[in-house]
Parts: sequence; C-alpha cells; structure tokens
Amino acid sequence: MLRSSVVRTAATLDRHFLGSLLRRYEGAGNPLSCEPVAEGLLNHGYFLATTHGRYFLKHHLDGDLGAITRQHRATLRLADLGLPVAPPVPAADGRTVTVLDGRCYALHPWVEGRHLGGDALSRAQSRRLGALLGLVHTALEQVMAGAPHLPPAYPVDSADPARTFELIDELLALARRARPRTSFDELAEHRLLERRALLKRLTHRRPAAAPAAGWVHGDFHPLNVLYRGGEPAAIVDWDRLGIQPRAEEAVRAAAIFFVRPCGTLDLAKVAAYAGAYRSACGAGPDELAAAAHRVWWERLNDFWMLTWRYRLGDPRTDPQFPAASALAVWWTREYAAVRDAFAGCST
Repeated sequence: MLRSSVVRTAATLDRHFLGSLLRRYEGAGNPLSCEPVAEGLLNHGYFLATTHGRYFLKHHLDGDLGAITRQHRATLRLADLGLPVAPPVPAADGRTVTVLDGRCYALHPWVEGRHLGGDALSRAQSRRLGALLGLVHTALEQVMAGAPHLPPAYPVDSADPARTFELIDELLALARRARPRTSFDELAEHRLLERRALLKRLTHRRPAAAPAAGWVHGDFHPLNVLYRGGEPAAIVDWDRLGIQPRAEEAVRAAAIFFVRPCGTLDLAKVAAYAGAYRSACGAGPDELAAAAHRVWWERLNDFWMLTWRYRLGDPRTDPQFPAASALAVWWTREYAAVRDAFAGCST
C-alpha cells in the first residue's frame, strides 16, 4: 500500500508464520518475500509478495479488534461508494482481521503509487484534494450511520496554556541538558522560548469548546494519500477513524500538505483546497474560520515532536520540526490572511 526506499524498524516475519497467515485466505498463494515498509509511526507494515500477487500486510500494534473491524467496515463501504480506498482482503471465513499469536493482522491489496506534498500539487490538484476530503466527510456520515457513538479523539476543551507552560519548562530543561549538544537542541530551545513569549501575549485568544463533530479519517496527510499519475489512487491508514470536528481535520491537513520548508503556507493553494472542501461538504465560511482559529491555537500549544525526542528518545519526527515549529510563529503573524484563505475571503 505504501512505497518507500527507506526501511523502518519492524519485527521480522518468518516464512512459517507467513504461510500460516496466508492459509487463512483463499487464493492468496504462498509467500515469496516480505519486506518492511518505511511509512507510518503507529503500526508495522510489510510489502508481501506471494505466488499469486502482491499485498500490504499490516500488523496493528494496539490490537483493538473492535476499532480495527470498524475501520475495515468503513473502508469497504466507502469503496462501494467509489471512493479511492484500499479495503482489506477478507479471509476464507469472511473476517478481515486475522489474529495469530495474540496479534492482529490485516491483508490489503498492494496499491502502486507515490506520495505528493503540496509543493508537487498544482492549484487544480489542490482543489481536487479539498473536494476529495469533503466527499470523504460526507460519505463517512452516510456509511457510519448507526455506528456506536465514540468520544472525540481529543478533549472538547482547547489546550490549556497553563499546562503548556509547564511542558515548555520541562522540555527546555531536557533540551539544555542534552549531550552532545546539537543544532537541533539549539533550535528547540529557541522555539520553546519564542513560543512561551507568544503564549503569554495571546492567552486571551484561547478558543471556546469544540463545535459539533462528525466522523473523520483522523490522519489525513501526504503519507496517507497515494497518487497514481496526478490523481489520488488510495487514501490509506484509517487507524484514527473517529469523531472530531470535521472542519478542523480539513485545516489540519492543509497545514501539513501546504507547509513550505521555511514554515509558511502556500495560501493560494490553501484557498483553492478550502474552497473545494466547503463546496463538497457544505461547510460555511464561519465554520472554516473557527476551525482555523482552533488549529492555530492547537499548533501554538503543541510540542509532540519535542516530547518524542526528549521524553521518549525517539528522533523519527526530528526532520519535520524546523518547518512545523516555524509555521506556528508565521501563522500567528499572518493570522488574518490564513483565516481568510480557509474562509474564502482571500483575494
């Protein structure tokens, strides 16, 4: 499902294990090769070649069978509606989750494609991307009708700056103690001090509680959209399917797709994307403006990349930090222009 030349750390799956797994699937064939793929932070994924075809094998690390089954049902129904997804292959017993040795696996068709960031998308492609996400949101409302209600994926209240100040102090101490000290540690210290000053000045702009929510993909970004040629071939990795404010997903996705390496947004493409999203799902300008405000506040208070590095010792998100940390500052300075691009008021 995902292609990359970079291999991530994943458990090795031996041929005996793979044979046991593939026997659950009619016509899947016998294993020829199995290689880890690089993309994704939450689960392990493998490119699996067999005597009968090519597959993406996903090891769901959290093992939440109910949540995985819900994701699978959603993608199967979305595929029936014609959306570009890669639903799981059912086993001989009709189930889409295979449990072996207490671990949950799912087999998907291998989708050839590539990931495209916003810099590689034209303005017309940006419109089509926004329309696609709008269609996903309206289709999810249809296919998830009657599904058990889930709580929002994050607290209804917006980020509390008092807690953010405590986190900044902790991360500052960790960054200053890092040895050997690197340019990353210096940048982290600079951004933490900069963000603390911004938050002290802008505490009064903390947004109110989240608006009404709906079903969303939950993790819509360039590594989860595969393109074939210039068109989306598959939206993948539905692990965070859940109930959230829909317009916030649209804003959050744009802030990932259309961020430049220097930490600014391509507002012309954002406006094209957001306009198509509003048209596709019927969201109004006020809804997008409010969502932009909430995501801006979220970004000001968010230090998950530094938390991974300094608390968990996990550097995988380090390359993303320079642009992401610069974006929060630039967005604050260009707040009105960003809001207007999402709401449809930009020139």
